Amino acid sequence: MSDFTSNFWSVYVAGITIVGILGCLLLLWMGGKGQASSSGDATTGHVWDVDLKEMNNPLPRWWVWLFIITCVFGLVYLVLFPGAGSFKGALGWSETRQFDEEMAAGDAQVAPIYAAFANKSIVDLSKDPQAMAIGDRLFMNNCSQCHASDARGAIGFPDLTDKHWNWGGTPDEILETITNGRIAVMAPVAAQLGSPEDVRAVANYALSLSKDKGTHFDAALASKGQAKFAEVCAVCHGADGKGNKLLGSNNLTDGVFTFGLGTEAHVIDMVTNGKMGQMPAWGEKAVKEQGNKSFYLSAAKIKVLAAYVWGKGGGLPPEPVAAAAPQAAAEGEAK
Repeated sequence: MSDFTSNFWSVYVAGITIVGILGCLLLLWMGGKGQASSSGDATTGHVWDVDLKEMNNPLPRWWVWLFIITCVFGLVYLVLFPGAGSFKGALGWSETRQFDEEMAAGDAQVAPIYAAFANKSIVDLSKDPQAMAIGDRLFMNNCSQCHASDARGAIGFPDLTDKHWNWGGTPDEILETITNGRIAVMAPVAAQLGSPEDVRAVANYALSLSKDKGTHFDAALASKGQAKFAEVCAVCHGADGKGNKLLGSNNLTDGVFTFGLGTEAHVIDMVTNGKMGQMPAWGEKAVKEQGNKSFYLSAAKIKVLAAYVWGKGGGLPPEPVAAAAPQAAAEGEAK
């Protein structure tokens, strides 16, 4: 694409802006130099409504100077701030820079509050009333738009209060999800499955995996779809249909369908058209690396938010810490 880009529009914007201001000054100068014809009584000779005459008086001096000051202000502004195409201005101001400075000032202001949480684990924070009150505000301001104010989500947005976690629901995994975001892709695989009847069969087999959760399916079609499922779908969802959190693929045995109601028509649509879901990144580093200028959260805020989400009832227990090998412990004692 670089072969088709140029600085034309930058020059165009800068030129039309500067020419516009200079044109206003030129218009003022020409207006002051020209003289309207006068009938000898300080009027131009134009009369309306019988006795309404147009006077031939010069512009008030205060108005002329105000006009000049406005034009000069515009030129000075273009020198100091961005406005003339790609020129960034002598002061180097930008909305991103101002945003970062304001965020840093805000973080510094609340730093003492979050300092009290620094040495606490996410599990401990989930039991801290003050941390949970802060987490509730963070969730309402940043997460409730998708996951709803009660964190139960909606179609297309996961319920954070159940035990269903495509990417893992331990404290560290939730922290990772909020910090760096997630992108999940359900590829359209109808072509690989074969005929529309094969797609129906696989859809019914997928529904049969969560039959104990009340899903409805055609048993005869489900039996026919098992082999195709193992051939095409098990790559992501596993032979047992329990998904793979490394890929973010759904566990098909728990009856939870994020993008629909778990009907045959819904599953066929997913298999045929695929689906893409994205959880945006909220960590400062991840947001800036992606070139996204949207709002980001400090690491301290994300930790409290992760504790709030984990404490909503759906969080899974932390991964157990592996015990050090006896030999390594002995070597440590020797040192």
